[in-house]
Amino acid sequence: MAFYLLSRRIASIVRWVSSTCYGNHLGRAKIEICLTAPFHIAITSPRFYRTKKVSSENSSAKDAFRIPSATWKLAQAALLDYLHCTRSLQFTDAEYISKNSPMFLEMLLKRLGSEGDVEWSIARFLRYHPINEFEPFFESIGLHPSEYSSLLPQNPMFLSDDDLLLENYHELCNYRVERSKIGRLFKGAPEIFQYSSRVLISKIQAYERLGLSQSLVARLIVSSPYLLVGDVNRDFVKVLERLKSIGFEFSWLEETFDDTVYCSWSRILLMLDLFSRMGCKDEQLNQLIGHHPEILFDGSGGRTLSLIGFLLKFGSTLGDILPIFLHFPEIQLEIFCSNLMRCFLFLSKIEMESPDVDKLLQSHSLLLGQCTLKKPNSVLAQLNVGKRRLCRIILEDPQKMKNWVRGSKIDRLPKAYEDSSSVKERIKFLLDLGYAVNSSAMKKALKLFRGRGGQLQERFNCLVEAGLDPKDVLDMVTVAPQILNQSKGLLERKIDFLVNELGYPVSILARFPSYLNYNINRIKLRYLMHKWLIDHGTGDPTLTLCTIITSTERMFIKHQVNGHPNGLQVFQELKSDIYDW
Repeated sequence: MAFYLLSRRIASIVRWVSSTCYGNHLGRAKIEICLTAPFHIAITSPRFYRTKKVSSENSSAKDAFRIPSATWKLAQAALLDYLHCTRSLQFTDAEYISKNSPMFLEMLLKRLGSEGDVEWSIARFLRYHPINEFEPFFESIGLHPSEYSSLLPQNPMFLSDDDLLLENYHELCNYRVERSKIGRLFKGAPEIFQYSSRVLISKIQAYERLGLSQSLVARLIVSSPYLLVGDVNRDFVKVLERLKSIGFEFSWLEETFDDTVYCSWSRILLMLDLFSRMGCKDEQLNQLIGHHPEILFDGSGGRTLSLIGFLLKFGSTLGDILPIFLHFPEIQLEIFCSNLMRCFLFLSKIEMESPDVDKLLQSHSLLLGQCTLKKPNSVLAQLNVGKRRLCRIILEDPQKMKNWVRGSKIDRLPKAYEDSSSVKERIKFLLDLGYAVNSSAMKKALKLFRGRGGQLQERFNCLVEAGLDPKDVLDMVTVAPQILNQSKGLLERKIDFLVNELGYPVSILARFPSYLNYNINRIKLRYLMHKWLIDHGTGDPTLTLCTIITSTERMFIKHQVNGHPNGLQVFQELKSDIYDW
């Protein structure tokens, strides 16, 4: 029964990760939001495996204030004297607080000024204006004013009034917990600072009795303050037991574990159980975690859960996903996830069909996770290909994506590449129009026309069906071949707009075929503006549609719009309405 409940719990969380992070992958715009970080859970759960040591000193804050060093030392000496001599705090406590509360000191210096005898000014001020000593105290243990403002006691102003706080604080210091990190304990589990005498140290020592060293316990409680609330945490104990059962000693955890971020041992336990459910054997899990501890520890396993959910969304099963981890490349999980998401967005940008994207992510996730691809536009330009051709290249040989990573040189592909069936259809279409075989005119037309022969014929027929003579359409195509590079639907909309909105006969296209190359919004804007100018007595009614549409905007404004004093304002309003709509 317990195993059944555990299975249900794992399945529900994987579904939650999958649905929360990505939504339906057909809604590509939603997924692009995740580009700022590899995966959603990774954003809220940063890595905690040991990498570069992160300093928590407050000295950088002092530099930001740009107050002379000598002034700082005088201000610190004044605060030290007040806390130790006047308020009777232990010298070590008073000294640490005075040296590690730069924001509090800056506030005093701004209020009193940094000129003259700074030490005397601060000492005199503190003598007659007692401060809330919890403010510099909280700052010295690593809390920002925005974090400790809600933690400040309502009534007491003096640290000595809170005996339990100081006693538990000293117990943590004596246990060699870094003072600058004690604020994280206060923020995560403030109740532990109200434990009666020796209760806190007894809870800490309970974890030592599990076989953990003092230095490891100190880091563990900083990362997981909730471990000191209640009895020894069961999930934490189960994780230790599971790690030991697959061959890891506590010394490995001490070398690997980092306390720079929050740690959820229940989620780590879930990840270990999930790998077991996936069929991962103990020796395989040992090698995996030994080589890539971040798979278990990065975001308490959150990034790994997110990766699994991502792959499940694209049709992979847990059985398909396990080999990815068993053959995981020698790169960090964070980089792998970032590359995988970047590859997905790359495929979306080049408009690859969703079933093909699914297939690639299912069968080549390991490859995609190792490729830090260039931007799609860069690859398209450097290869000298279009999106459809690039999709075809990737599907034929996904390994070629390794040649398009950042920093690599990409060789241009031959321009003449195109599948033979498409070329044959296009040649047949041109022959039907009357082009001579292998003539210079045919070669030029082959370069100008886009699409298969059947598509070109469909568009040609669309113009004939609109009421144009086939001979006129042939002449139109000869003069403006680009008109057949538009879809049938777009051609129909432009013709409908010409006839039903502008009121021109379709036959005008025989004299002005380039009309079909212009955007409907541009045509509408120019026509409505010209009509307004005529209605207000400044427009030229003899202007042809060709002149109205083809002139540049600068020339249209200069010679037409500016003829009326309110013309430019009306033009801008029309433009805004038409394009915003």
